[in-house]
Amino acid sequence: MLSASCHRVGTVRSRLRGYGAGVKVTATPWGKATVVEEVSLPQRRGELRFASVVQLLATAEGETLVRFAYAKGGSARRGPVTLRERDLERLREALERTPQLKAALMG
Repeated sequence: MLSASCHRVGTVRSRLRGYGAGVKVTATPWGKATVVEEVSLPQRRGELRFASVVQLLATAEGETLVRFAYAKGGSARRGPVTLRERDLERLREALERTPQLKAALMG
């Protein structure tokens, strides 16, 4: 069984979530999916604050999906995700704490 975890990089602390009341379900073009692992990279440009998010998702049928999104106000939104070189380094570090997401991205 996949374990669920959420990792926020930067000033926000990492946390682990198990299945149960804290499980996050999200809509995808392929139907509802459970967030299995998530990396959130807080970013800002001037006064604008947002996060780039990489999520490992699992559908009810057991299909694995990976979503790249940006988040503002706690919800993932569509749109291009742009990462600076230093953000890529933070993503690499965070993937060390999300082994299932790392495996999905790295093969």
